[in-house]
Amino acid sequence: MKYKRILLKLSGESLAGNSEKGINFDKVLEICSEIKEVVEKTNVEIGIVVGGGNFWRGRSNQHMDRCTSDYIGMLATTMNALAINDAFKQLGQESRVQTGIEMRQISEFYIKNRADRHMQKGRIVIFGCGTGSPFFSTDTAAALRAAEVNADILIKATNVDGIYTCDPKKDCNAKKIDELSYIEVLNKKLKVMDSTAISLCMENEMPIIVYNLNNSGDLLKIVNGKKVGTLVK
Repeated sequence: MKYKRILLKLSGESLAGNSEKGINFDKVLEICSEIKEVVEKTNVEIGIVVGGGNFWRGRSNQHMDRCTSDYIGMLATTMNALAINDAFKQLGQESRVQTGIEMRQISEFYIKNRADRHMQKGRIVIFGCGTGSPFFSTDTAAALRAAEVNADILIKATNVDGIYTCDPKKDCNAKKIDELSYIEVLNKKLKVMDSTAISLCMENEMPIIVYNLNNSGDLLKIVNGKKVGTLVK
């Protein structure tokens, strides 16, 4: 096993399955089953940051106060975190939800040392509410939590098998990039993660792997050190 502790970034849209909105719980169970399998086969410690795009996209609401819109998005990520937690519970995998905004009835408030302890005990920690502050994306939250809990790597699950020179769904000439630097991502304005997230990873020397969530078995390969997707370092 190459990595002892990983931070996995899941998009909200991945939980919707073939639908554009909401939660497809069969898809959630499928995703969580693969994560559970990785834990069982490697004993890797896992933290998860989940987005909320299947319910709400704050930046697309131009007529609403930005802070209010972002707080609504944080609530969306919490709904997704609770769904993931419930799936793990049904699968027999211990997990905990921690949120950047205090919600005592449904989750723990995020405390670094408590999250660290949970992961040491083999529990998957699901981080909701992003950073807990407006103006920061869940990608930035993933970079921040990865640094805080001393993860070995940040793994971003997407719908494509890595980073391309341009959008492969729109341009048939798009070429996959196997490895590149943080500066290259920023200079070429590759839409992998927002610039704040990339800069935070660069400052903390946190490597990033981008892979296709829909390719079964790829997460296990990554944890075992095999070349999958695109590596940013």
